[in-house]
Amino acid sequence: MTLTDRQKSIFQRRFPIGNAGGFISISLMLSALSYGAPARAQMDEIEVYDAEINAPGEFSVALHNNYTPSGRKTADIPGGIVPNHALNGVPEFAYGVTDWWEVGAYVPVYTLTSGGRAEFDSVKLRSLFVVPHAEQRDFFYGVNFELSYNARHWEPTRFSTEIRPIIGVRIGPVDLIANPIIEFGFAGLGSIGITPAERIAYNVSPNWSVGIEHYADYGLLRHLQDSNGQQQLVFGVVGYKSEENEIQFGVGHGFTRASGDVVLKLIIGHTF
Repeated sequence: MTLTDRQKSIFQRRFPIGNAGGFISISLMLSALSYGAPARAQMDEIEVYDAEINAPGEFSVALHNNYTPSGRKTADIPGGIVPNHALNGVPEFAYGVTDWWEVGAYVPVYTLTSGGRAEFDSVKLRSLFVVPHAEQRDFFYGVNFELSYNARHWEPTRFSTEIRPIIGVRIGPVDLIANPIIEFGFAGLGSIGITPAERIAYNVSPNWSVGIEHYADYGLLRHLQDSNGQQQLVFGVVGYKSEENEIQFGVGHGFTRASGDVVLKLIIGHTF
Protein backbone atom coordinates (compact mmCIF):
# COMPACT_ATOMS: atom_id res chain seq x y z
CA MET A 1 0.00 0.00 0.00
CA THR A 2 1.20 3.52 -0.73
CA LEU A 3 0.37 7.00 0.48
CA THR A 4 0.46 10.35 -1.25
CA ASP A 5 3.76 12.16 -1.62
CA ARG A 6 2.67 14.70 1.00
CA GLN A 7 1.67 11.95 3.44
CA LYS A 8 4.57 9.55 3.13
CA SER A 9 4.22 7.25 6.06
CA ILE A 10 5.54 4.56 8.26
CA PHE A 11 3.91 2.04 10.27
CA GLN A 12 5.81 0.17 12.02
CA ARG A 13 11.09 -2.27 23.36
CA ARG A 14 13.17 -0.76 27.69
CA PHE A 15 15.15 2.22 28.71
CA PRO A 16 17.53 2.94 31.66
CA ILE A 17 20.21 3.67 29.05
CA GLY A 18 23.86 3.37 29.99
CA ASN A 19 26.50 5.85 28.88
CA ALA A 20 27.15 4.16 25.53
CA GLY A 21 23.48 3.68 24.76
CA GLY A 22 22.68 7.25 25.77
CA PHE A 23 25.44 8.64 23.57
CA ILE A 24 24.24 6.58 20.57
CA SER A 25 20.60 7.58 21.00
CA ILE A 26 21.37 11.27 21.45
CA SER A 27 23.69 11.24 18.42
CA LEU A 28 21.08 9.60 16.23
CA MET A 29 18.42 12.05 17.35
CA LEU A 30 20.61 15.07 16.69
CA SER A 31 21.51 13.68 13.28
CA ALA A 32 17.86 13.26 12.38
CA LEU A 33 16.91 16.73 13.61
CA SER A 34 19.80 18.24 11.70
CA TYR A 35 18.54 16.99 8.37
CA GLY A 36 14.81 16.59 8.81
CA ALA A 37 12.84 14.86 5.99
CA PRO A 38 9.86 13.69 4.07
CA ALA A 39 8.31 10.54 5.48
CA ARG A 40 8.15 7.16 3.81
CA ALA A 41 5.72 6.62 0.97
CA GLN A 42 4.86 2.94 1.46
CA MET A 43 4.48 0.44 4.28
CA ASP A 44 6.65 -2.60 4.95
CA GLU A 45 6.36 -3.18 8.71
CA ILE A 46 2.88 -2.78 10.23
CA GLU A 47 3.45 -3.25 13.94
CA VAL A 48 3.08 -1.44 17.27
CA TYR A 49 6.26 -1.86 19.34
CA ASP A 50 5.63 -3.10 22.90
CA ALA A 51 9.13 -2.63 24.47
CA GLU A 52 9.85 -6.37 24.64
CA ILE A 53 13.28 -7.32 23.27
CA ASN A 54 15.55 -10.34 22.95
CA ALA A 55 17.54 -11.38 26.00
CA PRO A 56 21.31 -10.66 25.87
CA GLY A 57 22.89 -12.95 23.28
CA GLU A 58 19.53 -14.01 21.84
CA PHE A 59 18.92 -13.85 18.07
CA SER A 60 15.57 -13.78 16.27
CA VAL A 61 14.16 -13.60 12.75
CA ALA A 62 10.71 -12.27 11.87
CA LEU A 63 9.08 -12.12 8.45
CA HIS A 64 6.74 -9.16 7.94
CA ASN A 65 4.29 -9.23 5.01
CA ASN A 66 1.31 -7.07 4.14
CA TYR A 67 -0.98 -7.39 1.15
CA THR A 68 -3.56 -4.94 -0.22
CA PRO A 69 -6.45 -6.84 -1.87
CA SER A 70 -8.36 -3.60 -2.35
CA GLY A 71 -6.45 -0.35 -2.60
CA ARG A 72 -5.47 2.60 -4.73
CA LYS A 73 -4.77 1.88 -8.40
CA THR A 74 -2.27 4.66 -9.08
CA ALA A 75 1.23 5.24 -7.73
CA ASP A 76 1.66 8.17 -5.35
CA ILE A 77 5.20 9.16 -6.30
CA PRO A 78 6.77 9.21 -9.78
CA GLY A 79 7.76 5.65 -10.68
CA GLY A 80 6.26 4.40 -7.42
CA ILE A 81 4.44 1.17 -6.64
CA VAL A 82 0.70 0.80 -7.22
CA PRO A 83 -0.74 -0.44 -3.89
CA ASN A 84 -3.70 -2.41 -5.27
CA HIS A 85 -2.88 -6.17 -5.23
CA ALA A 86 0.73 -5.48 -4.14
CA LEU A 87 2.60 -7.49 -1.50
CA ASN A 88 5.16 -5.65 0.65
CA GLY A 89 7.42 -7.36 3.13
CA VAL A 90 10.78 -7.68 4.85
CA PRO A 91 12.76 -10.16 6.98
CA GLU A 92 13.75 -8.59 10.32
CA PHE A 93 16.91 -9.81 12.10
CA ALA A 94 17.34 -8.80 15.77
CA TYR A 95 20.00 -9.38 18.43
CA GLY A 96 19.82 -8.67 22.17
CA VAL A 97 22.93 -6.77 23.29
CA THR A 98 21.91 -6.09 26.92
CA ASP A 99 18.64 -6.31 28.84
CA TRP A 100 17.89 -2.73 27.70
CA TRP A 101 19.36 -2.63 24.18
CA GLU A 102 18.55 -4.55 20.98
CA VAL A 103 19.91 -3.97 17.48
CA GLY A 104 18.26 -5.06 14.26
CA ALA A 105 18.32 -5.03 10.46
CA TYR A 106 15.60 -5.24 7.81
CA VAL A 107 17.16 -6.84 4.71
CA PRO A 108 15.74 -6.50 2.14
CA VAL A 109 12.46 -4.60 2.02
CA TYR A 110 10.72 -5.97 -1.09
CA THR A 111 7.52 -5.72 -3.14
CA LEU A 112 5.76 -8.15 -5.43
CA THR A 113 3.63 -5.93 -7.67
CA SER A 114 0.19 -6.74 -9.04
CA GLY A 115 1.89 -7.60 -12.34
CA GLY A 116 4.15 -10.14 -10.66
CA ARG A 117 7.31 -7.98 -10.79
CA ALA A 118 9.69 -8.26 -7.81
CA GLU A 119 11.15 -4.95 -6.57
CA PHE A 120 14.00 -4.26 -4.13
CA ASP A 121 12.85 -1.29 -2.03
CA SER A 122 15.06 -0.55 0.96
CA VAL A 123 17.51 -1.67 3.65
CA LYS A 124 17.03 -0.55 7.27
CA LEU A 125 19.08 -0.62 10.48
CA ARG A 126 17.62 -0.02 13.93
CA SER A 127 18.72 0.48 17.54
CA LEU A 128 16.11 -0.08 20.26
CA PHE A 129 16.44 1.06 23.89
CA VAL A 130 13.89 -0.03 26.50
CA VAL A 131 13.19 -0.44 30.20
CA PRO A 132 14.38 -3.95 31.16
CA HIS A 133 11.83 -6.77 31.42
CA ALA A 134 8.94 -4.77 29.99
CA GLU A 135 6.74 -7.86 29.77
CA GLN A 136 6.72 -8.01 33.60
CA ARG A 137 5.90 -4.34 34.19
CA ASP A 138 2.61 -2.44 34.51
CA PHE A 139 4.26 0.64 32.97
CA PHE A 140 6.90 0.29 30.27
CA TYR A 141 8.66 2.54 27.79
CA GLY A 142 11.47 2.82 25.26
CA VAL A 143 12.58 4.42 22.02
CA ASN A 144 13.63 3.00 18.63
CA PHE A 145 15.92 4.73 16.12
CA GLU A 146 15.91 3.59 12.51
CA LEU A 147 17.98 4.51 9.44
CA SER A 148 16.96 3.50 5.88
CA TYR A 149 18.61 3.45 2.46
CA ASN A 150 15.87 3.57 -0.18
CA ALA A 151 15.24 2.90 -3.85
CA ARG A 152 13.75 5.90 -5.69
CA HIS A 153 10.44 4.13 -6.28
CA TRP A 154 10.07 3.58 -2.51
CA GLU A 155 10.83 7.00 -1.05
CA PRO A 156 11.71 10.40 -2.50
CA THR A 157 15.01 10.51 -0.54
CA ARG A 158 17.83 7.96 -0.59
CA PHE A 159 18.23 8.15 3.19
CA SER A 160 15.51 8.51 5.80
CA THR A 161 15.13 7.92 9.51
CA GLU A 162 12.46 7.26 12.14
CA ILE A 163 12.23 7.99 15.85
CA ARG A 164 9.64 5.78 17.54
CA PRO A 165 8.96 6.36 21.26
CA ILE A 166 7.17 3.52 23.08
CA ILE A 167 4.80 4.16 25.99
CA GLY A 168 2.70 1.35 27.47
CA VAL A 169 0.42 0.57 30.42
CA ARG A 170 -0.75 -2.88 31.49
CA ILE A 171 -4.05 -3.05 33.41
CA GLY A 172 -4.67 -6.66 34.31
CA PRO A 173 -5.03 -8.57 31.01
CA VAL A 174 -5.31 -5.36 28.96
CA ASP A 175 -2.34 -3.65 27.23
CA LEU A 176 -2.52 0.00 26.14
CA ILE A 177 0.44 0.99 23.94
CA ALA A 178 1.27 4.13 21.96
CA ASN A 179 4.09 4.74 19.44
CA PRO A 180 4.08 8.52 18.71
CA ILE A 181 6.32 8.20 15.64
CA ILE A 182 8.07 11.02 13.82
CA GLU A 183 9.87 10.54 10.46
CA PHE A 184 12.57 12.41 8.58
CA GLY A 185 14.23 12.27 5.20
CA PHE A 186 17.61 13.91 4.74
CA ALA A 187 16.07 16.95 3.08
CA GLY A 188 15.47 19.69 5.65
CA LEU A 189 13.63 20.39 8.89
CA GLY A 190 10.50 21.46 7.01
CA SER A 191 9.66 17.86 6.11
CA ILE A 192 9.05 16.19 9.47
CA GLY A 193 6.22 13.62 9.23
CA ILE A 194 3.80 12.69 12.03
CA THR A 195 2.78 9.00 11.83
CA PRO A 196 1.59 7.61 15.20
CA ALA A 197 0.41 4.07 15.96
CA GLU A 198 -1.56 2.69 18.91
CA ARG A 199 -2.69 -0.71 20.19
CA ILE A 200 -5.30 -1.96 22.66
CA ALA A 201 -4.94 -5.69 23.34
CA TYR A 202 -6.65 -8.22 25.58
CA ASN A 203 -4.48 -11.15 26.66
CA VAL A 204 -6.82 -14.13 26.54
CA SER A 205 -4.08 -16.40 27.92
CA PRO A 206 -0.29 -16.26 28.43
CA ASN A 207 0.08 -17.14 24.72
CA TRP A 208 -2.95 -15.67 22.92
CA SER A 209 -4.17 -12.11 22.49
CA VAL A 210 -6.71 -10.15 20.47
CA GLY A 211 -6.46 -6.46 19.79
CA ILE A 212 -7.24 -3.34 17.83
CA GLU A 213 -4.47 -1.29 16.23
CA HIS A 214 -4.64 2.18 14.71
CA TYR A 215 -2.12 3.63 12.25
CA ALA A 216 -2.24 7.23 11.06
CA ASP A 217 -0.35 9.64 8.85
CA TYR A 218 -1.21 13.27 9.57
CA GLY A 219 1.16 14.63 6.97
CA LEU A 220 4.04 17.02 7.48
CA LEU A 221 4.38 19.01 10.70
CA ARG A 222 4.50 22.22 8.67
CA HIS A 223 1.43 21.24 6.63
CA LEU A 224 -0.96 18.80 8.34
CA GLN A 225 -3.50 17.24 6.02
CA ASP A 226 -7.26 17.62 6.22
CA SER A 227 -9.35 14.60 7.23
CA ASN A 228 -9.50 13.14 3.70
CA GLY A 229 -5.80 13.68 3.07
CA GLN A 230 -4.75 11.88 6.23
CA GLN A 231 -4.22 8.15 6.44
CA GLN A 232 -6.40 6.38 9.03
CA LEU A 233 -6.18 2.58 9.21
CA VAL A 234 -7.70 0.35 11.90
CA PHE A 235 -6.72 -3.33 12.23
CA GLY A 236 -8.30 -6.20 14.10
CA VAL A 237 -5.40 -8.43 15.20
CA VAL A 238 -4.98 -11.93 16.63
CA GLY A 239 -1.61 -12.89 18.09
CA TYR A 240 0.17 -15.98 19.43
CA LYS A 241 3.46 -15.82 21.33
CA SER A 242 5.60 -18.45 23.05
CA GLU A 243 9.23 -18.38 24.20
CA GLU A 244 10.45 -19.29 20.70
CA ASN A 245 7.67 -18.43 18.22
CA GLU A 246 5.38 -15.53 17.39
CA ILE A 247 2.53 -15.21 14.90
CA GLN A 248 0.41 -12.12 14.35
CA PHE A 249 -2.37 -11.75 11.79
CA GLY A 250 -4.47 -8.67 11.16
CA VAL A 251 -7.14 -7.32 8.83
CA GLY A 252 -7.18 -3.56 8.34
CA HIS A 253 -9.62 -1.08 6.86
CA GLY A 254 -8.91 2.48 5.74
CA PHE A 255 -11.37 5.26 6.56
CA THR A 256 -10.12 8.03 4.27
CA ARG A 257 -9.38 8.46 0.57
CA ALA A 258 -5.65 8.31 1.35
CA SER A 259 -5.96 4.86 2.96
CA GLY A 260 -6.23 1.43 1.39
CA ASP A 261 -9.72 -0.07 1.57
CA VAL A 262 -8.50 -3.45 2.87
CA VAL A 263 -4.99 -4.39 4.04
CA LEU A 264 -3.86 -7.76 5.42
CA LYS A 265 -0.80 -8.18 7.62
CA LEU A 266 1.09 -11.27 8.78
CA ILE A 267 4.14 -11.49 11.07
CA ILE A 268 5.88 -14.81 11.71
CA GLY A 269 8.86 -14.85 14.05
CA HIS A 270 11.27 -17.34 15.65
CA THR A 271 13.83 -16.82 18.42
CA PHE A 272 16.95 -19.00 18.44
